[in-house]
Amino acid sequence: MEVGRLPISATLRGKLISSGYTTLSSLASVSPSNLARELEISNNEAFEVLKLASHGRGLDRSEGSGAIVNGAETAWDMLHKEQFIPRITTSCADLDNLLGGGINVSEVTEIGGVPGIEIKRHNLFVRGNRIQLAVNVQIPGAFGGVGGKAVYIDTEGSFMVERALQIAEACIEDMSDYSVLLKKNAIPHQIQIEPKNILENIFYFRVCSYTEQIALINYLDKFITEHKDVKVVIVDSVTFHFRQNFDDLALRTRLLSEMALKLMKLAKKFSLAVRINHLVVVLFNQVTTKFAEGSFQLTLALGDSWSHSCTNRIILYWNGDERYAYLEKSPSLQSASAPYSVTCRGIRNSTSSNKRTKMM
Repeated sequence: MEVGRLPISATLRGKLISSGYTTLSSLASVSPSNLARELEISNNEAFEVLKLASHGRGLDRSEGSGAIVNGAETAWDMLHKEQFIPRITTSCADLDNLLGGGINVSEVTEIGGVPGIEIKRHNLFVRGNRIQLAVNVQIPGAFGGVGGKAVYIDTEGSFMVERALQIAEACIEDMSDYSVLLKKNAIPHQIQIEPKNILENIFYFRVCSYTEQIALINYLDKFITEHKDVKVVIVDSVTFHFRQNFDDLALRTRLLSEMALKLMKLAKKFSLAVRINHLVVVLFNQVTTKFAEGSFQLTLALGDSWSHSCTNRIILYWNGDERYAYLEKSPSLQSASAPYSVTCRGIRNSTSSNKRTKMM
């Protein structure tokens, strides 16, 4: 249960979320005096909040007492299910091969790159990776896609609808070409999707602070329940508001941990609720460097604790004049790198003659 459902004032609810208390479980081990000091409220108010939270946790336990038993499954069932989990193509064959067929749904994948990794000669090339996934998730099942919709959470204000339109038009052209290739001896199947339809299926949210970001993440459960076709949640970027004006690093760690846990629960919940429906969460991150093994190495931001929050991690980097994606972390795939290009049509295969995936 979320703190947003507690029968308290909006001001007090906002203070709880701003301090990192987004779920009732996060209030379980807090004393009234410490909560009062953190929220700058009276001890009586803090005691009442903890009393309501304790009551809410009791209701959750009673309502979901059989959830663990009912949700149990064998390892064989898990293996069988994973063989049929769909993936979202990146529109780059080498990159898809690196990822075992594309972005794995029902998991949380983190992607980050050095500044300028998505920019090439023109501003419309910015954010190609992010928007590409919001478009590709809508590819129908007949063309190897998942036929879903996208939630796009923009923390930096850098979403470009012109770029989305450009990639959508290219995606439809690709599907038309694919249809002709498959049915070259018959009448080609007419694509019933228009660029307008693709843009209408991208739900865009602009957040301007970390409190808004946390509140929106908490709201996603309700939103996706009402929009069951949503199959990808993109956060661009998860880092932005958490790398600014945070003197209390312990608070930042707690806020990030709560948010990561919520996103993982979302991916699992909507993948288990209906067998044919899966949800993938893609978090875009910024990069930094760390000193390891005698040298400085490129790594994603927010530290080692955050690195355990995602199932897969991909680092984008330059190798000379060519873009590469490095799979740093995956539970089932070997670490490797593959080249890709950013074009006016979106993410595509590298133009280099050497496209061999390199093991790291």
